[in-house]
Amino acid sequence: MDLNKSKKLTGKEWTELKRKKRILKKKRLEEKLAKKMKQDEEAKKKESEVPQDEEKEQSRDWTVSVAVPGSILSNAQSPELRTYLAGQIARAVVVFNVDEVIVFDESGTSMNDTDTFQGITNKGNPNIQLARILQYLECPQYLRKHFFPKHVDLQYAGLLNPLDCPHHLRMQEWCKYREGVVVKRPVSKDHPGSYVNIGMLKEARVDKELSPGIRVTVKLKQNEQNDKLKYYSGQVVSPSLPRSEAGLYWGYTVRLAPSLGAVFTQSPYPNGYDKTIGTSDKGANIDEFKLPKFNHLLVVLGGLKGLESALDVDSDLNVDDPCHLFDYYLNTCPKQGSRTIRTEEALLITLSGLRSKICESTSLNL
Repeated sequence: MDLNKSKKLTGKEWTELKRKKRILKKKRLEEKLAKKMKQDEEAKKKESEVPQDEEKEQSRDWTVSVAVPGSILSNAQSPELRTYLAGQIARAVVVFNVDEVIVFDESGTSMNDTDTFQGITNKGNPNIQLARILQYLECPQYLRKHFFPKHVDLQYAGLLNPLDCPHHLRMQEWCKYREGVVVKRPVSKDHPGSYVNIGMLKEARVDKELSPGIRVTVKLKQNEQNDKLKYYSGQVVSPSLPRSEAGLYWGYTVRLAPSLGAVFTQSPYPNGYDKTIGTSDKGANIDEFKLPKFNHLLVVLGGLKGLESALDVDSDLNVDDPCHLFDYYLNTCPKQGSRTIRTEEALLITLSGLRSKICESTSLNL
């Protein structure tokens, strides 16, 4: 419209013109919304068409555990570097889908001293700090304020790189599994249950009555993701179900062990670890190693002085060489160019070297 001509419009004509523009804008928004809803419906339809046997093939019933000594933090020169070192351990284990991290004490001190540990000092024990940072990073961001109050061990944890695991979901992301915390909210007496904050705009309601403040894994009803309901419906399941049922990597658990021997004897699995691997520059070449089929694999790494140091202070182990503790004793970096390999480096090297062998043993596609 010509500018000079537009000045000649009357007030009534201007009002009519603005009304037409509003109608046109509203129509465009409705068309855009309808297009988006159609795309969402098509995506949902494709998900529902996935064969059940294909989903079953993705399930994973085997696990990988890694044990590291907490003393590796003592080798760092400042609180910031100690925190960053713990973050490196966390990043390494999630990149390679490790299910359990065991922090063991190789200093020979009792766990009572470790339990009262309040931070890294010359007289302290770093096991608790490493375990605490690992737990903090594994926890989804929207749950951390519920489980991790302000603590000196976590003062620099905000500087660490996020793990970005599959269970670290954004608010708008949909997944049939979500981690949550039980909230203190009354429910109907006719329909008992609990409400769970799952990091979305709406809470989830589960059929079990649970105490507030508990972390739970919730399996949601998939057909409710687009419904305009006051809350989602779901059920509390085992934290291992996303892995065993859908093959999703659902983070790691953290376990403290008072000694090297306790790494084996305090296993959370009923029959323990059926395959164990120790790492040392005195071990066999990993290139010539073939991993047999396993259910629960354990990989143990030593600290600055190796596994020999942890063995010397453990009075419950009646062997004189750490190679006798494991099914396989491997050198995961043959012909190394440095006299020493730091534990955080050895962890990446070891898991990288074992990856193809684990895939081959479990018949997974690389």
